[in-house]
Formats: sequence, structure tokens, C-alpha cells
Amino acid sequence: MDNWVTGAFVYVVVWWVVLFAVLPWGVRTPESPEPGMASSAPVEPRILRKFMITSLVALLVWLVIFGIERSGIISFRDMARDMF
Repeated sequence: MDNWVTGAFVYVVVWWVVLFAVLPWGVRTPESPEPGMASSAPVEPRILRKFMITSLVALLVWLVIFGIERSGIISFRDMARDMF
């Protein structure tokens, strides 16, 4: 990744993908939902905890992508150039 903008963009994309993988972890639905409440709504979503887990996992995935790109094993620039 040539500059910090590209690195930040890749991190944000990875973060969102990881978030949608982490969101269903540990979800419990209520035994008897209150009237007007969706029966699929989680009892305790623990969203802050899931955001922190997502950030950590996304950082690890980003570091792997960064390492692969820096080592030259895979060249994303060459891949993009070959597409056109």
C-alpha cells in the first residue's frame, strides 16, 4: 500500500466485512418478546464489545494483507493492471 489513504480504505472495507461476520456471535432472542418487539431482536446485543472484537480482527486481517502486499508475494498493482 503506497500511502496511508489506501491503507485506511482497505482497513475500513475489511472492518465492515468482519463486522457482519461478528454480529451474529452470541445472539440470544427473548423467550417471550414484549408486544411490538420483533421476536428476532437480541436480548443483549453487546454492540460495543462486538465493535472492539471487529476492530482487533480487522487489524489482524489488515496486517496480513499489508504483509503480503509488502513482501511482493501478490502484487495488487499487477493484478489491477492485468484487468485492463
